[in-house]
Amino acid sequence: MPIATPEIYNEMLDRAKAGKFAYPAINVTSTQTLHAALRGFAEAESDGIVQISTGGAEFLGGQYKKDMVTGSVALAEFAHVVAEKYPVNIALHTDHCPKDKLDGYVRPLLAISQERVAAGRNPLFQSHMWDGSAETLDHNLAIAQELLAEAAEAKIILEVEITPTGGEEDGVTHEINDKLYTTVEDAIRTAEALGLGEKGRYLLAASFGNVHGVYKPGNVVLRPELLKELAEGVAAKFGKQDPFNFVFHGGSGSTKEEIATALENGVVKMNIDTDTQYAFTRPVADHMFRNYDGVLKIDGEVGDKKTYDPRSWGKLAEGGMAARVLEACQDLRSAGTRLK
Repeated sequence: MPIATPEIYNEMLDRAKAGKFAYPAINVTSTQTLHAALRGFAEAESDGIVQISTGGAEFLGGQYKKDMVTGSVALAEFAHVVAEKYPVNIALHTDHCPKDKLDGYVRPLLAISQERVAAGRNPLFQSHMWDGSAETLDHNLAIAQELLAEAAEAKIILEVEITPTGGEEDGVTHEINDKLYTTVEDAIRTAEALGLGEKGRYLLAASFGNVHGVYKPGNVVLRPELLKELAEGVAAKFGKQDPFNFVFHGGSGSTKEEIATALENGVVKMNIDTDTQYAFTRPVADHMFRNYDGVLKIDGEVGDKKTYDPRSWGKLAEGGMAARVLEACQDLRSAGTRLK
């Protein structure tokens, strides 16, 4: 199947919300990690989301220029070709983009998709994220209003993060403290500024104690039940039940019970990066240790080409990451739900 059209992407999100499941959103940084994500979704019989962060886009742009737009466009175009060989629908998304990178990342990508739509084609990406969590809420929502209008013109869904996620992601750092919990007032102000769909569809990354990075279960105090309070508070004021499509950030190390509670309370997308990075790298490390004399030309020897050929360990890396994507689909209940 090809990359999801705007209509298919909307249907994917609607089905997730109605069915109380979520799509893993897998960060990729290469054609190989892209294939790993696509393979994992296909093996799970789940549609899904593939996303590129600013750091990932910079890496994809090559270390000579590190151009984020070039890197993300190149991988997106590649994805449009290879995704047709996988029996699932895939949405392309750009992850965390703070204010200082908007002009060098999201805005140019929006312009590209606007041109494509004006020419009768589908947008290059299906959604983009604006991360204004480091700004005041008023300033955050003012920029979000502008971006939402531009995204709607390009048939793109906007993701907004209204309050911080703890830890560090691509150079953006937030302390782990009480500010990591969105309030009902924050949610109401968001609905007042962005509407509830009439101004354009958006995904909401609300904070319920989320933290980026690597943490053992129990080390981060998640309160996914808070999402229900936010939804009920907005519903009481605006008269629209289940008003938000929530995104779960910083999910590494979450318990299955916490994930299940988040799904019951409106999460339709869960970002996964740290766990899949490890799943990709772990088989490579194992291969290198097991074949130390082969991958290195030690003491004047010639090594073993079969072991240092990137394909030999690259296949293992793809398999490891694909297995972790499959596991994520099972945890998020999206396995077996693909659109036919």
